[in-house]
Amino acid sequence: MKKLLLSAAVAAFATTSAFAQTNEYYVVRNSTTKKCTIVDTKPTTTTTTVVDNGIFKTRTEAETGMKTMKVCSD
Repeated sequence: MKKLLLSAAVAAFATTSAFAQTNEYYVVRNSTTKKCTIVDTKPTTTTTTVVDNGIFKTRTEAETGMKTMKVCSD
């Protein structure tokens, strides 16, 4: 009985971990155009950089945060 319960718990954990998504939104600034945008993948190029602490859990939070960032409002 214990083995069955343990197996069920491990299977449930593995299933929920596989489907859990950790979406993050980044406020990035293009060094060429000097414009800020919101992206859902971490920038890997040298022309775009994450602004301040521009990592957010939702797109709405990123939009609100971008409005308060001085470099993005110039």
